[in-house]
Amino acid sequence: MSVLIAKQLTKIYGQKSSSLQKALNQFDLTIERGEFVGIMGPSGSGKTTLLQLLGTIDRPTSGEIVIQGTEVSKMKGKELAKFRRKHLGFIFQDFHLLDALSIKENILIPLVMEKHPVEEMEERLTQLAERLEIDQVLDHRPYEVSGGQKQRAAAARALIHRPDLILADEPTGNLDSKSAKSLMESLVELNRTEQATILTVTHDPFTASYCHRVIFIKDGQLFHEIRSDGNRQAFFQRVMQVLSRLGGESYEFTNHRS
Repeated sequence: MSVLIAKQLTKIYGQKSSSLQKALNQFDLTIERGEFVGIMGPSGSGKTTLLQLLGTIDRPTSGEIVIQGTEVSKMKGKELAKFRRKHLGFIFQDFHLLDALSIKENILIPLVMEKHPVEEMEERLTQLAERLEIDQVLDHRPYEVSGGQKQRAAAARALIHRPDLILADEPTGNLDSKSAKSLMESLVELNRTEQATILTVTHDPFTASYCHRVIFIKDGQLFHEIRSDGNRQAFFQRVMQVLSRLGGESYEFTNHRS
């Protein structure tokens, strides 16, 4: 069963005809359970708009979004908020952790809001914290740990309620090379062991090389799509080839977060 089906998504910003901007134009996307999908494209291509629409943070001008069999693009208010809490997980570039809470308390927020039993919360927390290697910092506040630990905590928070779809917005954007590699390896492991379905927007070809497939957007429309055969270095080179057609920068796999 498809976790996500988006059909003919169009998003137009602006009120007057002279200032209208079409960020997405008749865009289609399907994601199957257990996929790890990357979205790439130049600045202004529509990739961030796409993530906001799929995350129900914004509404499409036209088109539909079906997540786990539910058409969400027309949902509103409390119904939409409840659906988002239960079915979606978010990983942000800027972590979005609360400094007033411990790492443990930050991670448990989704389960607390849904009033899960304490024993269940503790069990899920223990499993995730060990896999993400943050079990030693659970009692620390966010400002007391490294950027990599913050982002792994944010990943744990996104995963702990076992959402149908995890949406990551430039998850390695504020991390150093070592932390970025560690985070992506952790997400790959969770994707494999938990069958977590992950969609990430990234500008970084090294990050994209961990995905099963990468979708490239240009001017609000599909530009190209490639799938990995399991060879990350070869996939990285294919990502770079497409980016070069989009006017991307030149990278070397061996010198970039190797």
